[in-house]
Amino acid sequence: MKKINFKKIGIALAAMLVILQFIRPTKNEGTALTETDIAHTINVPADVQQILETSCYDCHSNHTTYPWYTNIQPIGLWMQHHVDEGKEELNFSEFKTYKLKRQKHKLEEIAEQVNEHEMPLSSYTLIHKNAALTPEQITLLANWANTEFAKIIVPTETK
Repeated sequence: MKKINFKKIGIALAAMLVILQFIRPTKNEGTALTETDIAHTINVPADVQQILETSCYDCHSNHTTYPWYTNIQPIGLWMQHHVDEGKEELNFSEFKTYKLKRQKHKLEEIAEQVNEHEMPLSSYTLIHKNAALTPEQITLLANWANTEFAKIIVPTETK
C-alpha cells in the first residue's frame, strides 16, 4: 500500500492557488443609475432608493462595490458568478427595459423575498452588516413594491 505524500499534495495545491491568481473575472463596474434604472421607470421614494442602493445594488445593478478580498481567487471568481446570477434575476439598472409583465412580476418578488427574509442573502449581510434590513425597512420595501405592483397595468394580448 502506497503512503500518501502530503508534502507533494500541498505543493500542488499551493501552485494551483498561485496560478489561479492570474485569472481575473470582468468586474461589474458600470453605472448603476442609468436612464433605464428603476428610479427612472416607477416611483422610488428617496428612503426606498437608499435601501436599494445599500442592500441590493451590489448584486442587482450594473455597478458593484468590490471589497478588497475579491482580488483573491477563487473568492473573486465566486463573487463575480454570484453578481452575474443576481443581475440575471433582477437588474435595477435595466428595469425600464423589462416588459410591463416582467416589471410587475419583479416587484411582486421583491415584496415576497424581503418579507420572507430571503433577500438580501444572509451570506451577504454576514459581511455587509449595513445591508441587513430592519423590520421597518422590510415593511417599507414590501409596501412600496406592492403599491407599485398595483399601479402597473399589463395590457392583455389580442390575437
